[in-house]
Amino acid sequence: MIYLDYAANCPVDEKVLDKYYEVSKKYFANPNSSHKLGLEAKRIIDESTKNIAKNLNVLPEEIIYTSGASESNNLVIQGVLNKYKNKGKHIIISKLEHNSIIAPLQVMQKNGFEVDMVGLTKDGLIDLDELKSLIREDTILVSIASVDSELGIKQPIEEIANIIKEYDNIIFHTDASQSVGKINIDFKDVDLITIAPHKFYGINGIGALIKKKNIDLVPIIYGGKSTTIYRSGTPALPLIVSLDTALENAISNLEERTKFVEHLNEEVKKGLLKYNDIHIISTENSIPYTLNFSINGIISKDFANRLSSKEVYVSTKSACCPDGSPSKNVLALTGNKEEASSSIRISFSHLTKEEEIKEFLRIFDEVYMEFKNGEV
Repeated sequence: MIYLDYAANCPVDEKVLDKYYEVSKKYFANPNSSHKLGLEAKRIIDESTKNIAKNLNVLPEEIIYTSGASESNNLVIQGVLNKYKNKGKHIIISKLEHNSIIAPLQVMQKNGFEVDMVGLTKDGLIDLDELKSLIREDTILVSIASVDSELGIKQPIEEIANIIKEYDNIIFHTDASQSVGKINIDFKDVDLITIAPHKFYGINGIGALIKKKNIDLVPIIYGGKSTTIYRSGTPALPLIVSLDTALENAISNLEERTKFVEHLNEEVKKGLLKYNDIHIISTENSIPYTLNFSINGIISKDFANRLSSKEVYVSTKSACCPDGSPSKNVLALTGNKEEASSSIRISFSHLTKEEEIKEFLRIFDEVYMEFKNGEV
């Protein structure tokens, strides 16, 4: 088996799983309970929250635990728009946003909110001049993913934040699902940050939204005491500790992991560029963990399925996108529907072995020739 779909989901780190198991057995009381066992469970949550805050350079009280990035993004869209609707009804997003941003916005548009999508440069970066021109007196939210899930393009978050902080009425959110644990970004001037632990070898079912203390939100889940007033529900102690462990591991090993992944990325890119009808879509602004390319004249879903039959696992786009549709991110960057329908995403990990990359290139060539010779 060769797994090259780490942008969709990562295996749980063994240390994280061990910690989850240990905490689940030992601290089983409800952290909201006022008895000794409950208070001990709350103490463990508070310790983990302080560690997470330190690693993210935020305050402990700014962390809202959620069930994952999709809930965090929905909380941003619904929570901000419902809270600040009297100040404006205009939102700006990029063309590369995840469906968990786009879908709730489509719902909010039915309630009178207006959405503009800022364009991209040829290298996939947000057009900062266009962003400035789109800002209106009634703009209340700008949401730009720091790294998108299909092309891996790293956006100039610090520059965008500098533009937005000139406007007192605008809140800036970034979906950092594909960046935290992989690269360093300065989030100090970002108001809301979405975190997804399963992208850095944590456990599915836990996420976080960082909400800076000067920002308010209307909750989307009510009823029941929790770690914050912004998201009700019994605190998931083992999952919170697992997030802490995964984040600590990822950040402490970030430089070493990234250097290794850069090497893998270059090896695959070198192998793919031997084919005249393959075009690398990821740009110089893409992080090394993601490599997107297209194969002329081939439907990517069919090609990926053939690879899968040989136990090589890649994807054609974000796992949350509708099946059978072209990649909206590739289409936004290239404007070419054929490329968007023939694009494949490879996503790497420090767990990927060099021997796997060699075997991938061999199997890739085998499948490529099958398609070109009409054998599939």
